[in-house]
Amino acid sequence: MTVPVRRTALKKRRRYGFDLRSTALFFVFLAVVVCVLGLAARVAAGAVERRPAWVFVLVVIGVAGCLGLRRRWRVAGVARRAAAALDEAAREAAEQLEAPAVPPQRTAVEVTVDYRALTPEEFEEAIAALCERDGCSGVEVVGGAGDLGADVLAVTPDGRRIVIQCKHYDESHRVGSQDLQRFGGTCFTVHEADVAVLVSTSDFTAPAMEYAEQCGILCVDGETLEAWTDGTGPRPWDVAPEAGAADCEATGAGF
Repeated sequence: MTVPVRRTALKKRRRYGFDLRSTALFFVFLAVVVCVLGLAARVAAGAVERRPAWVFVLVVIGVAGCLGLRRRWRVAGVARRAAAALDEAAREAAEQLEAPAVPPQRTAVEVTVDYRALTPEEFEEAIAALCERDGCSGVEVVGGAGDLGADVLAVTPDGRRIVIQCKHYDESHRVGSQDLQRFGGTCFTVHEADVAVLVSTSDFTAPAMEYAEQCGILCVDGETLEAWTDGTGPRPWDVAPEAGAADCEATGAGF
């Protein structure tokens, strides 16, 4: 009995055997590549012999192009790092804006002003400048004839209307009750003050201080003014008492 031979096994053996056609095509392709490279080298050599300057220029251009690409990559890296830094700064700024605002703290500053050496008009201007420095808005100097007791008008940082009368007196001339009565008769009813302040380069008499306390007028003497100026003392509107025009009218006749 004859056993048939399996052709499938023979075919599989031929698949992994030597392929003359593929080998021939590979060597033909290799020969073409070598010929092309040899021709290119020959053309380059001829160009070098005939026009060496042009070859030098082409080499320089090629090197410059490589350097330009390298620099561009560096610039791109720097740009990416800068963009990341800006993004981080923007996030930090956004976090700070979202955080609750902390009011700035007043600090003492070395300021020396000889208020007694000023003229009365200069003294009014100096008080107005102090108000502007400490955050008041709409500051006006209105002192003069017909000012009805108001020399400086302003709006405090918290929105109150402040009316200030300035008394530029010598140390021997203290502010008396008559000065306070005249100011108290107009600061609330005429000028509609929320904060009434009388600032002087000297001091106040006891009756004047009593009248001011009853009317709600803040008295700032020379020492208190210096503390306000250099930041070691409070601003007048921070310690101003409760004001009332009716109290002034009720107590004005007693002084």
